[in-house]
Amino acid sequence: MPELLVIAEQLFAPVPGGTGRYTEQLIPALVATAPKGWTVGTVVCRHADVTRARFQGAGEPKVLRLPRRAMTLLWQYGVRYWPGGRDVAAVHAPTPFAPPAKPRGARLTVTVHDTVPWTHPETLTPRGVRWHKSVIARAFRVADAVVVPTRAVADDLRMRVGGPARIEVVPHAAADLFADPQAGHARPSDLPGRYLLAVGTIEPRKGIDVLIGALARLRSAGEEPPPLVLAGPQGWGGLDPLALAERRGLPTGAVRVLGAVPDAALAGTVLGATIVVVPSRAEGFGLPVLEAMAAGVPVVHSDVPALVEVGGGAGEVVPAGDEGALAASLRKLLGDQRRRAEMAAAGRRRAAEFSWQRTAEALWRLHTDASGFAGS
Repeated sequence: MPELLVIAEQLFAPVPGGTGRYTEQLIPALVATAPKGWTVGTVVCRHADVTRARFQGAGEPKVLRLPRRAMTLLWQYGVRYWPGGRDVAAVHAPTPFAPPAKPRGARLTVTVHDTVPWTHPETLTPRGVRWHKSVIARAFRVADAVVVPTRAVADDLRMRVGGPARIEVVPHAAADLFADPQAGHARPSDLPGRYLLAVGTIEPRKGIDVLIGALARLRSAGEEPPPLVLAGPQGWGGLDPLALAERRGLPTGAVRVLGAVPDAALAGTVLGATIVVVPSRAEGFGLPVLEAMAAGVPVVHSDVPALVEVGGGAGEVVPAGDEGALAASLRKLLGDQRRRAEMAAAGRRRAAEFSWQRTAEALWRLHTDASGFAGS
């Protein structure tokens, strides 16, 4: 019986980020849409507890003998270590962390989420830039297909990396709970009645400094915008949002940092927001845009090409890095309830065009069409 093996190691990363959420949503969708005769499994590096890689309907995780750091180095330098198995007919790597060659007899696809290592290297560590560039370039040489979430990423990658692997655009989607009004009950009880929300790892490319600057501009103009809530873990780069807010003259309580938030509480937090703001300097997809739209919350996002593509005109677009433009957009929306309602309706329509079922079905076509196990 042919098996699709998904590398689930991103679930164990210190900061799983959006690629971790992608992995977590994708695996159950692949299980639910598996063609007749196929099974789905996961593979991870050595960990004391692999519970996070267990999914209903998937087999027990295959565990590599080495921990994450050692496996990263082995694969980076081309060592062909793989757990094997006669039934593994296809392997999907949800991130560029992938084996350096196709496992024997198996089809390999690798997801590349963005081109940040080339376009915005200053927003990553130097080591991260080198690693991503090298393994992405290798994926184009050894994989059957490289999967990207937007046409914007596909077009940019074609200009930067060459190789025989074809590029396939397979969008992400918002989890169902973001469209469920009942998810609002999981919202943290101590949040204010009105608040602006930004979701994502706190790191340089997310543009949180621009958002805080925009709020400072509103304050200096004599306005009192709702508090800003930040939902996401602390990443690299040393940005302290509270210290930055203080330096920009914002009062205590104007910015609140929730840290990493479980899925149910995150959905509730999004549902309760007045506006979701995505001021990123670079993105490959921008899942918070789609999640907010699914929840019926107006979205203001930067003009990063991938965000514009995903938003589909249902959000307000401002130039990336422009505090003044962001402040003006927020001022306008906060004072126009009718416009916010129109954007909420448009956002729901846009989000309905995406689903994890469609995402999984598109990946299955990649895995089965060329493997000889198309099923029925």
